[in-house]
Amino acid sequence: MPEPIRDRLSDVRREFHRYPEPAWREFYTTHRLVEELERIGVDELAVGPEAYDPGDRMAVPKADDVDQWLERARERGADPDLLDRMAGGNTGAVTVLDCGDGPAVGLRVDIDGLFIEESTDPDHVPAAEGFRSESDETMHACGHDAHMTWGLATLEAVKESDFEGRLVVFFQPAEEASGGGHPMAESRFAEGLDYLFAVHVGLDHPTGEVVAGIEKPLAMCHVDATIRGTSAHAGKAPQDGDNAMQALGTVIENAYAIPRHEDGMTRVNVGRAEAGTSSNVIAERADVVAEARGETTELMEYVKGRLTRTFETAAEMHDCEAEVEIVSESPRADSDPELVEVVADVARDVSGVERVLPTADFGASEDATFLMERVQDEGGFASYLIVGTDHPTSHHTPTFDVDERSLDHGVAVLTDSILAVADDGPVARSER
Repeated sequence: MPEPIRDRLSDVRREFHRYPEPAWREFYTTHRLVEELERIGVDELAVGPEAYDPGDRMAVPKADDVDQWLERARERGADPDLLDRMAGGNTGAVTVLDCGDGPAVGLRVDIDGLFIEESTDPDHVPAAEGFRSESDETMHACGHDAHMTWGLATLEAVKESDFEGRLVVFFQPAEEASGGGHPMAESRFAEGLDYLFAVHVGLDHPTGEVVAGIEKPLAMCHVDATIRGTSAHAGKAPQDGDNAMQALGTVIENAYAIPRHEDGMTRVNVGRAEAGTSSNVIAERADVVAEARGETTELMEYVKGRLTRTFETAAEMHDCEAEVEIVSESPRADSDPELVEVVADVARDVSGVERVLPTADFGASEDATFLMERVQDEGGFASYLIVGTDHPTSHHTPTFDVDERSLDHGVAVLTDSILAVADDGPVARSER
């Protein structure tokens, strides 16, 4: 019989760290989560298409890419039957504890890694202590390995407590692609939740600091676009070409010229652009990856509309055509002050927590907002909290790591917050 997860937090987190998988390809990760969940013992465990409608997914990669990662998981020893259930990239899981009468409480943690090659520097702790990523092109550079560990250990601790109610834990795939929050929020598991907690490690808050609830996460969308023109000989007959490269240049210049908005902050970025084949050929195709963000969902929609129109008009100007696809998006949702107060009160009593901030601006985007928005729209409360950790470099870098002292802090804050709302939540759903 394995030791309880709370007694081996570091080992569990380090194992997840060794096997990072990108969005909608978290096959081995889901396999290991299921193994741990079955050891804990839960009342319901839904995997992949049992947990959500695959048609609600966003940012789904190409089938060939998905299948390569499935075969890697098979080679690592993942359960073949479980892999069959996740065919097509339907990864992730939702699990439920039914513990009598009481509120329905949700906890959301994300599970995917990033396309970053992890550092081999001997000063980098995962490299020095033997748990560096075993996949050269991916790593857990944003702390999702810690998040999964928190999710498992919190579930285990709540099960062993006197909790009365229903606990639903969402092990959500594809956060980095903003693709998994929407299907989880549309699922039956998100229905009727009185409370929802989402959580992140670090984000430039040090070990011993807790933010009880974020404010102002940016609404965002990912945009993929293709500009199609006509090739021609650049020296002999340039007039016969419809130059996708020129259209691309117009897109980039005009995208950054989209007017700001009086109602609040907006952002736009062209993150990747590829066009052309050689110096003597008029480029017939350009591929672009871009994004739009806004301080509110409405402001994001404003920038998204302007960006889409920019692609279309730039292409038309140069006798080309543009295909624009909104790959994924997420709304803004703020933490509820009533639940923030609960988390803050709990965190102040957690050993090792030295400073509690009621709120802080998030400054980035998160698709947990889909779940938060559904809970809030149905009359419940949601909070997205941050458990600080000392990390040597910023998130999304090859040398990112977490201070493992924060693992204990996270489990304690989440467990005690869940128990607190079950005992005497801020306001009953019927009273709101």
